[in-house]
Formats: sequence, C-alpha cells, structure tokens
Amino acid sequence: MSNGEGGMADGAFVELARVWRGPVVESCHRGVVAVADATGTIRQAWGDPGLVTTPRSSLKPFQAVALVESGAADAFALGEAHIAMACASHHAQPFQVAIVQEWLARLGLEESNLVCGPDLPRGREDLLAAARAGGPRRVFHNCSGKHCGFLTVARHLRADLGYADPAHPAQRLYLDILSDLIGRDAASLLRGTDGCGLPALALSVGEMAVAAARFGAVAVAGGARQAAMRRVLQAMRDHPDHLSGRDEPTARLVRGTGGRVLLKTGAEGFLLAMVPDQGLGVAVKLADGAGRAKFGVLARALALAGALPAAEAEALLPQLEPAILDSNGGAVGAIEILLGG
Repeated sequence: MSNGEGGMADGAFVELARVWRGPVVESCHRGVVAVADATGTIRQAWGDPGLVTTPRSSLKPFQAVALVESGAADAFALGEAHIAMACASHHAQPFQVAIVQEWLARLGLEESNLVCGPDLPRGREDLLAAARAGGPRRVFHNCSGKHCGFLTVARHLRADLGYADPAHPAQRLYLDILSDLIGRDAASLLRGTDGCGLPALALSVGEMAVAAARFGAVAVAGGARQAAMRRVLQAMRDHPDHLSGRDEPTARLVRGTGGRVLLKTGAEGFLLAMVPDQGLGVAVKLADGAGRAKFGVLARALALAGALPAAEAEALLPQLEPAILDSNGGAVGAIEILLGG
C-alpha cells in the first residue's frame, strides 16, 4: 500500500538487512526496493514501490542535465569534472573544494552566492584542517557543486541568482526534464525543502526506478536533451570519486562494475542506480533513513535483476558493506543482506 500524502505505512516495508554484533542481531533495516525498465514497467519489487518519499540528492543527476542542455556548461567552458561535481554529494575533500572554488571564480561569484549553508568536511583530517583555517564554509557543503550548477544556468539565462525559488527559470528547466522522465508534470509533485535550502520533491520509489531506467537508456525525445543526458552519464562514469569521495562505496561500485552501473546516493536511506546498457533502474529506500546497508542491498538487487552476475555482486559486498569495527580497528560485527536470501 502506498503512503500517499501521509506518513509511511509499516506494511510498505520488508526486512532488507540485519546488523550482527558477534552472535547477536543488534539492529535491522527495513525498506523498499524497486527495479524498473525504460518502458515504465516495474520488473521486481520488495516492499511497496508506490511508497512516496523524497529522493533528496539522488535527483542531482537529473538537475545536472539542465546545466548541459541549456548551453550553460559550454558557455562557461565546463568540463566533465564540473558536471560530475554538479551531481555530487561530496565530502569536501581538497580536490572537490578546489573545483567548487574555481567554478565560482569562473562565474565571477562568491561563496555568499551559494544558497547552501556553511558546513564542514567529512574526513577527519580535512575537518581538522578546516577547523584550523576558520571553521565551516559554504564551499564545504556537500551540495555546493549542485548549487554551482544552478548558478551557472541562472547566469547563462541572464536570470536573477535566486535559484532556490521553485519558479526560477533554472528550477523550471529541471522540472521539465524530470517531467519527461517520470511521464507526468513534476511541478505538481509534493514538495518540501532540502537540507541545502532547495526544493525537495516527493516521488514514489517505483517512479524513481523508472526515471533512472529512462535516464540510463536516454529514453527521451529531442537531440539536445539526449546529448545532455549522455554527457552527464559519461561524467559520472569517468569521475566516480567526485560523486562522493575517493574510495567511497559509490566510487567502488562504479569502478567495480567497469562503469556498467552508475549510482547516486540520497539522504535518509535513499539510493538510485542506473544500468544504461540494460535500460534498468533500481531505487532503494531504507525506512529508518540509515546510510549503512543500502549499498549492499543495491548490489544484491542488481544481481537478482540480472544486471550483474551473482558472483560479481557478492564479491563487491565486502567492499560496500565492510565489517563493523571497534575503536582499535578489530572486526566485531557484520551487515547481513537479506534481500533474495
């Protein structure tokens, strides 16, 4: 059953993973998984694919299409690294921060033009360095690349820089692209506000799987839009470290599959994957909003959908969901993926 416009219904979820500490199950993660193809067919589902939620940052690649399709990326001579950063939920590693700073300079803008608020890097050494250098900054925000993308479109369209407004031309272009992929008017979707200050749209898990399948298959009309989508896909394939951080699960999965699988994380337990060669999309939502276990669930779903050989997916699991460690680095627990088990 779908949750519609209300809260999440317990019956929508199935158990997807368990967390073991020694011989004891310490926690479990329930959720929804949907696999779809570019025709709009839900091929497989665990839990209710009609569950409506906010995919959050999993929508960034869709937003990045507007950056390319509008001509803004070429107008400012942006490369694939910039486009990948527009898709990123980055960890504010030095190379990522440098791209954002250079991008703002290219636009003739300042950090203050970013709607996203000040933040700190995620890595311990980077965080300590940032604290010594003065503390939180807007360029450290994980969404700052996406915001640079919106600023670039606004500049190119000679629009004002208030790109957080749902009626802004840059937002309207993004909604047009998303509408094309979900097959209905995205402007009518329920909408909240994301942590970075931009609109957070609500879609069903199944709709997101379909949108991902169509994105990967470039199943849209119009040469300019098709070319833009291919360029975004290639940027994600060629720059997986930019999407989160060096040697993070996102990069491990993209590299481990030779770029056959492209993915984008979202907050609160959301994860979206595209399998371009097969025209498949996979959406994962963990009910408790956890970040752990969702990559392992995705790998198993890819195997069950036939998108990856089972042996290959299982070999990736330890890289995506490593052992749970104590403060001395000793293994004290493990994440068991139940999907398909």
